[in-house]
Amino acid sequence: MVISGNTRLIAHLGYPTASFKAPMIYNPRFVDQQVDVKVVPMGVRPEDYAAFIPPLFTMTNIIGALVTMPHKIATCDLVQRLSPTAAIAGACNAIRREADGSLSGDMSDGEGFVLGLRRKGFNPQGTRALVVGSGGVGSAIAASLAAAGGQRPDPVRYPTRGGARPRRAAASALSAARYHPDAARSCRTRAGGQCHPRWG
Repeated sequence: MVISGNTRLIAHLGYPTASFKAPMIYNPRFVDQQVDVKVVPMGVRPEDYAAFIPPLFTMTNIIGALVTMPHKIATCDLVQRLSPTAAIAGACNAIRREADGSLSGDMSDGEGFVLGLRRKGFNPQGTRALVVGSGGVGSAIAASLAAAGGQRPDPVRYPTRGGARPRRAAASALSAARYHPDAARSCRTRAGGQCHPRWG
């Protein structure tokens, strides 16, 4: 697996790095598909994360980042644009640098969970779910279950963990379940350092 001056890089951001699996999953697939892209693990402590992101994306060969714990929630405040799913969940697990240099955040954990259910033969439409945890992943799962036609999820929250943002994110995700899934698409981009879903 060769890295050259033409290789485009995807940073894998989290801390600690010992449990990172994405490089082992994606890099062999890039080789098989003859795509000159590599996922590179980068350990960033929480206290350094906000200051690390801007200079990282000044590098011309960085095209994006995969974000894992403990940075998924903090990432919302560090990008200029959020996908509807990320805005509802209040968390991001992917950053993409756009052509104009701005950063877009997305969240795929919930979609992956729903896809796994369907592959096992379970259709979440019309069902209710007990979502244990109200952090970034739990909120993303709740939002994706709502978008898949599930009824309002019931959260089990841990108010001592993660402060106000996970609780707010969970509330946003649960609100999505009260509306038609298309309501999620009306989310607007963040402003003033906040994630702002809009329902109507």
